[in-house]
Amino acid sequence: MHTRRTFIQTLAAGTALAGSGLWRQPAWAAPVSAGQALTGADFDLYIGEQTVNLTGTSRTAQTINGSLPGPLLRWREGDTVSLRVRNRLNETTSIHWHGIVLPADMDGVPGLSRFRGIAPGEYYDYRFTLRQSGTYWYHSHSGFQEQRGVYGPLIIDPAEPAPYHFDREHVLMLSDWTDQNPERIFARLKEQPEYYQQQRTLVDFINDVADQGFSAAVKDRAMWARMRMSPTDIADVSGQAYTYLVNGHGPQANWTGLFKPGEKVLLRLINGSAMSYFDLRIPGLKLTVVAADGQYVKPVEVDEVRLAVAETLDVLVVPGDAAAYTVFAQAMDRSGYARATLAQRAGAEAQIPALDPPPLLTMADMGMDHGQMQGMDHGQMQGMDHGQMQGMDHGQMQGMDHGQMQGMDHSQMQGMDHGQMPAPNPMTQPVKHPASETGNPLVDMQAQNPTPRLDDPGIGLRDNGRRVLTYSDLRSAFPDPDGREPSRTLELHLTGHMGRFAWSFDGVKFADAAPIVLKHGERVRIVLVNDTMMAHPIHLHGMWSDLEDEQGRFMVRKHTLDIPPGTRRSYRVTADALGRWAYHCHMLYHMEAGMFREVRVDA
Repeated sequence: MHTRRTFIQTLAAGTALAGSGLWRQPAWAAPVSAGQALTGADFDLYIGEQTVNLTGTSRTAQTINGSLPGPLLRWREGDTVSLRVRNRLNETTSIHWHGIVLPADMDGVPGLSRFRGIAPGEYYDYRFTLRQSGTYWYHSHSGFQEQRGVYGPLIIDPAEPAPYHFDREHVLMLSDWTDQNPERIFARLKEQPEYYQQQRTLVDFINDVADQGFSAAVKDRAMWARMRMSPTDIADVSGQAYTYLVNGHGPQANWTGLFKPGEKVLLRLINGSAMSYFDLRIPGLKLTVVAADGQYVKPVEVDEVRLAVAETLDVLVVPGDAAAYTVFAQAMDRSGYARATLAQRAGAEAQIPALDPPPLLTMADMGMDHGQMQGMDHGQMQGMDHGQMQGMDHGQMQGMDHGQMQGMDHSQMQGMDHGQMPAPNPMTQPVKHPASETGNPLVDMQAQNPTPRLDDPGIGLRDNGRRVLTYSDLRSAFPDPDGREPSRTLELHLTGHMGRFAWSFDGVKFADAAPIVLKHGERVRIVLVNDTMMAHPIHLHGMWSDLEDEQGRFMVRKHTLDIPPGTRRSYRVTADALGRWAYHCHMLYHMEAGMFREVRVDA
């Protein structure tokens, strides 16, 4: 029988070296035994099953080399790495190297390029040369395996010294674990999308009356009821189903990293969760952000950072004389938290902050104002007769390998006009919703006044008395690597139907969408408009995404971009990678429900 303690001792080894406080620059030796940090250029990984107990109940996880998360992989810029990934599961598996620039055959998405996934009992030899450095991660791109534990941290040490000094480093990988079957969670979301959400109570209503007055409180409740929406719709899956982890440790297990007072400690923060945004702070310490998604940025000092799903941030901290400091990462909906400790000695702890109050969505969060929403039925917003809408059968999508999704015949799919708008900054133009959204049973709302809001800390973080990192704070430590103005603009709308738990681009589900075609070498601008109530972290495989400010000027290079509800954000892409690439929301259940596209770069 595995106890919580023995499980933690066994499975925490994947990040033991990174978190011991003993790790320095790696000695480039042959790979060490499974369960430790692995360094070098030649690796053997296996994906299998392991009994775990993270919550007091034993469950079967899918693991890499027997650990959850998988072992820390430590590479060096300029090396050519070879990774033999063996499948010990009874289903097809895969590994995607998130944010790594590499050939399409090595990207790890089944069904795109010649890679079809790794069949049971087989192996795949990934081999590619590293042209970047920084903090990244890796995970399965097959079905719900990422939710079951197939993910791990990845560090690429730079060929040249970093532009900042540090004395010690720790890798902190945040994730969400559930004892429930992920397929069952997905099915439940299809049946009852609000199942896992926090609901407003009578006490909340009494508090609203005290703050707003009885009439205003009743009016607000009635408006949300007419729209068949809830202002608490912040996270699809909450702490009701999730235990939030740091390096595979739940809050009570308290993963600990050591320090000496006055040391400059580099924290490599990775959000490897399936569905959870985290707001992270360390009471008593300032965070100096020095890299985002593996790329150096001009240092900025803050109290708190939000990590969207799949994002990474490198921060420097200088602990003082306190025995311990709590690393506190609360879920965006405040339904739970992940926790770790920085300490001078093992076993020391610091006070754990109380969770912030659960946030509520506003009309502004959805790109609306009360004048636009008052008296509107949600169905009337689209001019749709919901009774006559065609249903969407998502049952066949449950548990699908992403490769199976890619294997569909696109030749008969409906074409889509992405609109080749002129190069001038689209942020100055009125928003135009695509015709594919109109009368669409997969679309239940549209943002009428979306704006970039790059300086907005985000839902639940505004005016909290802490200095919170925003996208407007991020500036790459280098100029625009391409320098050209985009030759054309593609605008895509992030769309969904909350009542059906249907997600898409432009209201077109993946199975019906034609690929987005780019010409090799061209520089394009992509504008994303979020027409939904949910935040969406959007990830383009194989190419960098260069975020722009409101005037169309280069800000920061990233691999994953957070697009909050009611926002309209633009970025540039250089189509320098031939092949077929995945483009999707990194909320796992949103991707499985249809918010996925293929981007094809042709010669």
